[in-house]
Amino acid sequence: MKFLYYDILRYQEATLRLIEQNFNIVKLPDPHYDTDDVLGSIEVAMAPLGFPFDRKKIDRCPNLKIIGSSTLSIPHIDVNYAESKGIKVCFLDKEQKRFLESITPTAELAWGLIIAITRRIPWAHKNVLKCKWNGRTFGHKAPRMLSAMSLGVVGLGRLGSLVASYAKAFGMKVYYYSPNSINSDYEKCEALIELAKKSDIVSLHAPHIPETEEMINKAFIYAMKEGSLIVNTSRGELIDETALLEALESKHLGGAALDVLEGEYEPNFKDKLREHPLVRYAKMHNNLIITPHYGGATVDAWMMTQKKTVELIVSSMKWSKLK
Repeated sequence: MKFLYYDILRYQEATLRLIEQNFNIVKLPDPHYDTDDVLGSIEVAMAPLGFPFDRKKIDRCPNLKIIGSSTLSIPHIDVNYAESKGIKVCFLDKEQKRFLESITPTAELAWGLIIAITRRIPWAHKNVLKCKWNGRTFGHKAPRMLSAMSLGVVGLGRLGSLVASYAKAFGMKVYYYSPNSINSDYEKCEALIELAKKSDIVSLHAPHIPETEEMINKAFIYAMKEGSLIVNTSRGELIDETALLEALESKHLGGAALDVLEGEYEPNFKDKLREHPLVRYAKMHNNLIITPHYGGATVDAWMMTQKKTVELIVSSMKWSKLK
């Protein structure tokens, strides 16, 4: 069976060996190098983020049985169309809950961003590099200890629960908005706007689905206390970026830290980054941190998630042969 792998995925050598043990691997640099001959012959294909595996591509793969993605969400794959063609989509969905509980780097980065933005760490570091030793200046920009602040968690799933538990270790009051979750360790908000009003820092951990697009809108942002902070390690589409920028410029928000931006999986996003309004703002101000969506990017997490995805594909192939 032919397995289409793209070098852009940069899988660990051990994972590549696992693929080679079970399949005849076909390698291409990235999906720009797809040909009808290759796509027409494969039965398994990996789907890198940033490259749509849509109806058009699926139709070019007449023998395809499985699409794989080492991700927790698959906005780049037309799942409904794939399944209508009898194609299985293997990714790290909620059925892999026990495994995913061991994958913690995104929650850890969320806390790195919370601390970095509340204490203005990037700019304090830059000042030292300029031979300025003026700690009190940055102390004045951090009006309160974390233990005197409240955290609002939007989405109390796996990552949201981890982030909330870390907040408890800091002695913070924790609120959450998560319609399908109940946790008596924290105070539940029945409405999103209620969480906005109560939280000094809001951390986003909801999935990107039509119902959550721009859930953090102008009404939500201006319901937050003046000087509050927003941290997003989920998906850029959850935030109305125009409203966020306006609130930063007006100083209604004290700051924001983003590991994601809206449209980052669209073609040519990197080419547009230089002119992105939030990136332009961040260059000139010290209350916005933007990182390049690397929440889950640690070597051990990569190795574990890559291996798990291939194992899911192998299991699916074996199951399909038994039926």
